[in-house]
Amino acid sequence: MRRKDEICIGMAGAGRAMELHVNALKRFTGVPIRLKVVMARRKEQLESARKRFGFENISFDFNDLLNDPQIDVIDICTPPYLHAEMIKMAMQAKKHVICEKPLTGCFDASLSKKEMYARLLFDLENLQATINNSGKKFMYAENFVYAPAIVKSAEILRKKRSRILYAKGEESLKGSSSPVAGEWAKTGGGTFIRTGSHPLSAILYLKQQEALARGVEIKVRSVLADMAQITPSLSEYEHRHIAANPVDVEDCGTVILEFNDNSRAVVIATDTLLGGSKNYVELYCNDAAIRCNITMSNLMETYFLDEDNLGDVYISEMLPAKTGWNNPFLEDEIIRGYTDEMRDFMDAILYDREPKSGFGLARDTAKIIYAAYMSAEIGGKVEL
Repeated sequence: MRRKDEICIGMAGAGRAMELHVNALKRFTGVPIRLKVVMARRKEQLESARKRFGFENISFDFNDLLNDPQIDVIDICTPPYLHAEMIKMAMQAKKHVICEKPLTGCFDASLSKKEMYARLLFDLENLQATINNSGKKFMYAENFVYAPAIVKSAEILRKKRSRILYAKGEESLKGSSSPVAGEWAKTGGGTFIRTGSHPLSAILYLKQQEALARGVEIKVRSVLADMAQITPSLSEYEHRHIAANPVDVEDCGTVILEFNDNSRAVVIATDTLLGGSKNYVELYCNDAAIRCNITMSNLMETYFLDEDNLGDVYISEMLPAKTGWNNPFLEDEIIRGYTDEMRDFMDAILYDREPKSGFGLARDTAKIIYAAYMSAEIGGKVEL
């Protein structure tokens, strides 16, 4: 197959997700990359992105990405309520699409969670049809699938044909830097869709690898969930170290998955953890035990009495202070999977193959998240 000279990228969104994606692209030099246009609503974000990452142009209009014949792929890093429409427009414009998690959701906070679940299923069917008819690649930016610890776990499961009997995963931190993180209308949920989607997708992916190795079909049979708002009960003084400000979303979520092979998994997400972000997946198998500490890792430890001259030194995501003992994030784009994620996506485009993280995983993750929201609302198990 003829190899193109470069892959030309248009970026929608100029926030934290864009930073992670572009940093990962710049670390991966196997395919020439051209960062042509970054589009967002705030000029200061756009100017910063152009200065830091070298985008050729900035834009306030998504149509500029759709109508540019040189752009091969549009990377969607906008708030979740914009994802579905942008995916449809980009696919119809015959662009490949990378979409940051979550894939989509239901953003009408006036609906019951049961109604949201039904609407989501309808929207997912429409999205799948649009993607199937486009002839272009859809790539789901779930970095946990590409984290080295998860990649190695998948290799072990395939080689040993191990059975995952119980899995546990978590992403917790002190809140979000996004100004809209507390509003259902913008995010489609709270901490569970925003952060819990990572360990959830990783566990779903690893169960898929188990199923492939054993030649069986494994699916989620039921979901049981608890969702809560904890931080609004704090006084202003008690709240001073926590960034979570939920309006109509949860800041704490715990979900139990039951698979059709009778195995179980627990996924935890909270906005009540200080000291940086905590990301892990643990597997209890019939012939192995595997613990994936994605962050915080113990590759390095630091102790500071003050923060003199450390202003632009990155230690850890969502770390309120650099003093005392800390575990710095080393090679963050690699350890959390962003570099291999972008490598896989660029290779999928270049060599016309399917990405490791595609629509199927995105769809299943969204479906289970909203089944969990419905479970929490009705106070019982939801059968899938």
